[in-house]
Amino acid sequence: MADEDKAECERIFGKFDANGDGKISSAELGESLKTLGSVSAEEVKTMMDELDTDGDGFISKEEFTDFYNANRGLMKDVGKIF
Repeated sequence: MADEDKAECERIFGKFDANGDGKISSAELGESLKTLGSVSAEEVKTMMDELDTDGDGFISKEEFTDFYNANRGLMKDVGKIF
């Protein structure tokens, strides 16, 4: 990942990780997604299931980075909002 992309990924991760503990909870994901528009509890659960690949109930920076790399176009759009 290029330095510019890495910095952007970390910046966006930081916006989702509201309490700064290095992981994104379901509640943090839901609150962040509200800024992107209306989102249901089921949509948050679906996203958590997709991104939380180790099943610990949180999205780690590594899991977020993997998603970012696989969905660069989408994440660039998200970055414009945040």
